[in-house]
Amino acid sequence: MKKTIYNYFFYEFIRFFAIVLFAWTAIIWTIQAVNFLDLVTEDGHAFRVYLLYSALTIPKILTKLIPFSFLIASILTILKLEKDNELIILWTSGLNKIHIVNLVLRISLLIMVTQLIMSSIVTPKTLNISRSIIKNSQLQFVPSLLKEKQFNDTVEGLTIFVEKKLNDQLYENIFIRDDINVLTKVSNTSSTIFAKSGYIKDKKNLILLNGNIQKLSKDGDVSIIKFEKTSINFSGLSTKTTSEPKIQETSTAEIIECMQSKDVNITNCSDDDQTIRDTVIEMNRRFGMAIFIPLIALVTCFLLSSHKESRNRGLYKYIYFMIGFMILVSAEITVRYSGISINHTLIYYLIPGALLPITYLLLIKKFKYENLG
Repeated sequence: MKKTIYNYFFYEFIRFFAIVLFAWTAIIWTIQAVNFLDLVTEDGHAFRVYLLYSALTIPKILTKLIPFSFLIASILTILKLEKDNELIILWTSGLNKIHIVNLVLRISLLIMVTQLIMSSIVTPKTLNISRSIIKNSQLQFVPSLLKEKQFNDTVEGLTIFVEKKLNDQLYENIFIRDDINVLTKVSNTSSTIFAKSGYIKDKKNLILLNGNIQKLSKDGDVSIIKFEKTSINFSGLSTKTTSEPKIQETSTAEIIECMQSKDVNITNCSDDDQTIRDTVIEMNRRFGMAIFIPLIALVTCFLLSSHKESRNRGLYKYIYFMIGFMILVSAEITVRYSGISINHTLIYYLIPGALLPITYLLLIKKFKYENLG
């Protein structure tokens, strides 16, 4: 009997949890995907790169939303069972409420482990892969570099200005400043290109008409080459989109090794105070946030208490939701200060560690004499 009840409760929770998690993920991912369109429109990356980069950010969104989705799913599951009078059936059948509390707690531990795996392994790995895709991506769309009356410096060392855009392919008065020979590949010289007009061919070639190229030699001499028609090939160029992995994109193993050895050859590893603080905060975020999930589970279990006689029984679901939500907000705020010192880190972990047994004991005391069977 108990096994059937537990399986049913678990199924209802997983159903709500999956719906809430993936619904919120879809909404947030869609908003982010729209913002990521700049990779194509501004930076000139291929649409395939944009899709891959956007898709690889989904684990990060999931990791952020798991605690909040757990809170919503726990409340919805209990309210659904209460609305259908299924909780009363459980109590009248002789099942003590503390058994359901223990079940919810075990479910929270499962979600906590999932959160730990996502935050410490999956998310850093996928974010690192997405950064590698951007780093190894080459410029695909020349039109994204040619913006009317705007200086575009998407490619490092290259500045492009267009006075007038006649249509999607034809431009007037084009200025190109090549400071580090991105186009010519000739060392220790820079060049400036002026053209009265130009057009795009095959999305990778810019055909310039009626202009000149001014080259500055190593000894300071300027040579001018006039042309009626010349072609510039932009294939193989990479944008200056940040290509080095951030601390969030660094693997947990590398961060731990950095904290132990301070090896500057490790990505995002340094012995300066700010880097050490950021490293500690990132580790606390990966391993500490998950500990708050069981605490949220116990808070929502107070909804199992009988409130049918209370005039304000409808308010309890909002009260416990706000308590759980404030716990999540507090966890996010305190983790940002956890890297200041070892004491701040200890406080960050002691908060859920101390509140867990206290909350559990309060539930035991509350439900000790509430077995309605």
